[in-house]
Parts: sequence; structure tokens; C-alpha cells
Amino acid sequence: MTEPNELKVEALLDIISSSARKAMAEYKNTGHGVPGVDAGTFHPLDLATDTLALRKAIRLLEGACEQLNTILAPPQHTAYNFVNNYNWACIDVAVQSRIADVLDKHPEGLSVDVLADAVNLDKTKVARVLRVLALRGCFKEVKRDVFANTRLSLVLKATNNVGFLIKFERELPKYAAVLYETMVDQEFARSDKVERTPRAFVLGKEGKNNSFWEMDDEARDIFHKAMMGYSEVQAASAVLHHYPWDNVSSVVDIGSGIGAMSISLAKMFPHLRITSQELPETIKLSINTCETNSPELLLDGRVEFVPLNFLKESPVVGKDVYYSITHDWPDEESRVILHNIRKAMGPNSRLLIHDCVLSRAFEEPDVGANESSEAPEPTLLNFGSHTTHHLDMTMWFLFNGKERTLKEFKDIGASAGLVLTQTYDLVGTMLLEFRIAQD
Repeated sequence: MTEPNELKVEALLDIISSSARKAMAEYKNTGHGVPGVDAGTFHPLDLATDTLALRKAIRLLEGACEQLNTILAPPQHTAYNFVNNYNWACIDVAVQSRIADVLDKHPEGLSVDVLADAVNLDKTKVARVLRVLALRGCFKEVKRDVFANTRLSLVLKATNNVGFLIKFERELPKYAAVLYETMVDQEFARSDKVERTPRAFVLGKEGKNNSFWEMDDEARDIFHKAMMGYSEVQAASAVLHHYPWDNVSSVVDIGSGIGAMSISLAKMFPHLRITSQELPETIKLSINTCETNSPELLLDGRVEFVPLNFLKESPVVGKDVYYSITHDWPDEESRVILHNIRKAMGPNSRLLIHDCVLSRAFEEPDVGANESSEAPEPTLLNFGSHTTHHLDMTMWFLFNGKERTLKEFKDIGASAGLVLTQTYDLVGTMLLEFRIAQD
């Protein structure tokens, strides 16, 4: 008789096999086949704006693989692997020194001697860093001491927004290192104020006290390009394909950054009239970005830019859809933001919150998402993926913000007189549609 634990392992093996085959099928459907781990160019699917089917397959594959390893490996092995990981440090070296940019000019590969001279680093140390990354398919050693790019390392180029995201997040390990200290410190331990974050704790020890949003022009440019990189990592463009925009005439993008959502939406749906709202200094960047990359949107009047401080003001009034992200604000500020949005909404307006959504054990049955969002047995909650929970930690470190469960979203929505009416599982993120609650 087969033991219950053995049945779980067999079920996980089935999930791994079936999800991997689904992912392979998505690649093959493009006519370009499955990419190799050392491919030196992007696969067409890497640059597609709608890869939801692929991402659903990968979500299952990643979670099942990690869960299977945790079951079968000795616990001390797995626990040590939690902390024995310096990929982030090696990636940081590659981004800061622009190794991928240098190698991009030499697709056949470049000797580590020449490469190290080009980036002004020690050749032995450069080789050690690249060999760590090559173990994960990031760069490849084509022959002894000769390295070349792979499709994974290409995202580290200085022209790629993901590189800006990595550059932006390079300080996070420093904030993570004081997490326990902040949890026992008298001022920080029980506070969820934006000025009592692990980031603020570190800066305080360094004699600094600036808020996250106090940036010079260079830092602001890096941040907004990093947010575009974050959108690419999370495949946020899926929202363009899986919400009924044809039934919408006007959209307000609240906290729009430099217009990643606004510009993409306007290009795909020319009938929309979009208002991009941000702080005044960011609006200037938004206009410059649009003038440079998509001037026709300004000439046609499809996108307008209006300054807004959403903690103190309401957005423009009476539009069809209000689009927002809330995870970088604690609950108190999020309630203020939603209340201000609610004041601007008309009777048929919708609020779309585009955030990660956490699953919880023993969640109340009436707050479940669509059936397609439920992880199959025996995978763990959130499909066994830790990505959303790590983002939750990032929001904590930087803002005392958080990723939320559906129940938490319902609660903050209700505090502003809004009711959750629809969810769209976009993998990694979820689109939540709220409408004005009817008395």
C-alpha cells in the first residue's frame, strides 16, 4: 500500500511534468521552439506583453519543484540554503560594472582578461562572480576563461529597465539585516508608520532622516525606471489584455510614475482618454518621457498629465476607471487614498487595484478568488511561490507597506464605501475591481 506522503510526492511529480509541458507548448506555439539555457538572444515570448498561460505554468512548476526538494532533502540542507545564497551580490557586480553591455559587443565571447580590463576589475574576481551566475544560466563560459551573454544576462544591460530595478534594490539586504533589531527596538517594534521602517532605522544609525520620497533627479529617474522594470518582472502588461477596456472610455492612472501603464494603455486602446496623475516633479518626467517616446499621444489628446498628491487631494472627477497600486502604503494611508478616490468616482465608476494578493491558511470561505487562482493539492498556499511574500517583506522594509489578502482588500475598500466586485488572476499580481457600495 502506498503511503500518503509518497502519494504527495507522486502528485508533485505529476504537477512538475504537466506544467513543464504546458510551458514548452507555449514556447513552441510561437514557432521558435523552446529556448536553451545558454541561448544568446531573447526568445520572442520573452518580449511579449501577454504571457499569462506561460506564467501560470511556471507558477506551478516553481512551487512544486521547491516543495518537492523541501520534502526529499534533509532539513538542515534546506535551512542552510535559505541563507547561503549570494546570487544577489554577484548580480549587483554585473549590473554596476555593466559586464553584460561589454559582452553584448562580443556574442562569440570575450576572455576574462579583456573583460576585466574593460570594466576595471580584477580578472580572477570577475571570473568567480561570473561562474556563480553561470550556474543559473546567467552568462556562460564558452571555453576556459571566455564568457558570453545569455538571454538571462541580457536583462542586466544598462538599457534594460530590469537592470534599474536591480540597482534600486541593492540597498535592501542592508535593511533586511536589521529586521530583528527593528522588531525589538522601543520606537520601531510596534509601529507601522512610514517613518518607522527598517530603512529609516538604518538611515537613522547613519545620521540621516530623509523620507523615501525625498529624491534628487538621478535617484528619481532610477526609481521610475526601476518601477517599469518591476512591471516587466511581474508581467503587469497582462492587464492590457485581460480587462474589458473596450467597454471603458476614460481612465485615471493614480500614482502613475513616468507613465508605463498610461502610455501602454493609450497605445493599445486609441479610444481611451487617459489622465496620468502624480506628484508635480514626477509629472515633469512623465511628460518628457511621453514627448520622447510617444509624442502622438500628446498631440491626439489621448493622454493628459495632471499633478496630484493623493494623500491630500482627490483625482479628477467622474471618470470610468481609476487605476491604483496600494502595497507601498500602510493601511491608514491606503484608506485615505481610497477615500479620496471614492470622492471622485461617479455612480458607474470602477476602481482597479493592481497588486499582489496573499493567500492565508484557514481563510474565510467567502473571500476566495476565482477558482483559477486556487493552488491544486498538494501544493502549498500561493502555489508554493515565495515571490509575493518576499515582495511583502520589501514593502515592509521600505514603507511599512504590505501585500494584502483579499479579505484585507475588502476591508480597506469597505472603509471607503467600496465593494469588491471582480478579481482577475494575472499571476504574481491580481487586478481587483471595486465599485461604489449600494445602500
